[in-house]
Amino acid sequence: MSKNNSHTLYLKQLGINTYKEAVVYMRTDCHICKSEGFEAQARIKLRHKNRSILATLNTVDTDLLRHNEASLSTFAWETLGAKEGDEIRISHPKLPESLSYIRSKIYGHDLNKNEINIIIKDITEGLLSDIHVAAFISASGNGRLSKQEILYLTESMIDAGNSLSWSAHPIVDKHCVGGLPGNRTSLIVVPIVTAFGLTMPKTSSRAITSPAGTADTMEVLAPVDLDLSRMRKVVERENGCIVWGGSVSLSPADDILIRIERALVLDSEGQLVASILSKKIAAGSTHIVIDMPIGPTAKVRTLETANLLKSYLETIAKEFGITLCVVFTDGTQPVGRGIGPALEAKDVLMVLQNAKEAPQDLRDRALSLAGSILEFSTKVKQGEGREIAEAILNSGQAWQKFQAICLAQGGLFEPTTASYTHTVRAKHIGTVSSIDNRYFARLAKLAGAPKSKAAGIELLSSIGAKVEIGQPLFIIHSETKGELDYAVNYLARLRNLIQIKVNE
Repeated sequence: MSKNNSHTLYLKQLGINTYKEAVVYMRTDCHICKSEGFEAQARIKLRHKNRSILATLNTVDTDLLRHNEASLSTFAWETLGAKEGDEIRISHPKLPESLSYIRSKIYGHDLNKNEINIIIKDITEGLLSDIHVAAFISASGNGRLSKQEILYLTESMIDAGNSLSWSAHPIVDKHCVGGLPGNRTSLIVVPIVTAFGLTMPKTSSRAITSPAGTADTMEVLAPVDLDLSRMRKVVERENGCIVWGGSVSLSPADDILIRIERALVLDSEGQLVASILSKKIAAGSTHIVIDMPIGPTAKVRTLETANLLKSYLETIAKEFGITLCVVFTDGTQPVGRGIGPALEAKDVLMVLQNAKEAPQDLRDRALSLAGSILEFSTKVKQGEGREIAEAILNSGQAWQKFQAICLAQGGLFEPTTASYTHTVRAKHIGTVSSIDNRYFARLAKLAGAPKSKAAGIELLSSIGAKVEIGQPLFIIHSETKGELDYAVNYLARLRNLIQIKVNE
């Protein structure tokens, strides 16, 4: 083999998706692994034309790859802009400068602006492994980020991606801190607020570990993968949109941090604040309402934690000149009846169409949040926002606006229905005393959500409801029998999904 190609391999597409992790696949016995001493889990520098990335090596011991071939994870393909058959050059990497700053944080030292900038830059460019990112997250948890560090982190996350600007003022937005299945208020709030005349370019996330994100539910009804140019046209035409934030690359480091945080089952208050505000500020928002559900099985479990987060959010938002309103809401049980993209979309449509069977809790929550946003307008007095929001919803204007937004984004679709269902019934008479949000979210995911759009849970009972023996409590929806069986088998191991207090 000639000197020119001694460190090059040809790329083969295997279609392996590792989400936001850069991975390279090579034969254990390929000439580069032998000559350079590369072993599984080594960090390797890949260069393709004018781009480079650090990737984690996974080795192959079969003929899936030939001796002169390598493959990449989906994230690495996209980052390098590579195509099948292209050459990549492989070499030992220089250790990222950010590793010394992460070690410093592990030992309890505060980081300055430049150090945090370098950490976020290296995360965004794929120079750090999941282990390195996990170390940074762990070192930043449990209140170990100062308010100054949270400010620097927010700034760095904004600077690492695109930032949008708009000619209108104010630019309003809302965000829920999460942990509450079915809480799909954005699809109701956006048409109410934009029908009133405010501008709300809503960029939302897809689910990472939850049964549905706002973008997943909206995608059941309309396209969400709009590029920046198309997104602007929709906003100019309808005052707002509901699109996937990943398609316009806002705060790209955030998706990586969230993925690792969820795997660690670790929520850092400081990173949560930076995550929320970086995406909203990058989207051009000037006025933001934060929905913060509080409950024993929600993400925020105590009023003490809620007040701490509220203080952080308000302090950092003020530094950026952002007007922010934090609303504490009930997080003791799921919202609406549907958990999963299509089931949540059906709830949203019922509320927007003012159907008699619409879930009242979803309607009430959306109206309260929309009212808080409307009060950002100089035309709305404090305390009158909800009434105005309700009038817009009752008149049909919100439904008309939602249809217009969907059509501007590329179409209005009918939600699909799952082929397989399993009904869970009450085993004794009593009153529903508690519902576990986390277990319901996990069960909906095992049923196939969010990848299978029609999969999820249809909740038929709520806290305080009286039930009889044999009364349906909830229905599991799946698109395949295998997924339904998987969810039902998991359900058999659970005891406290819905607690029913026996009536005395």
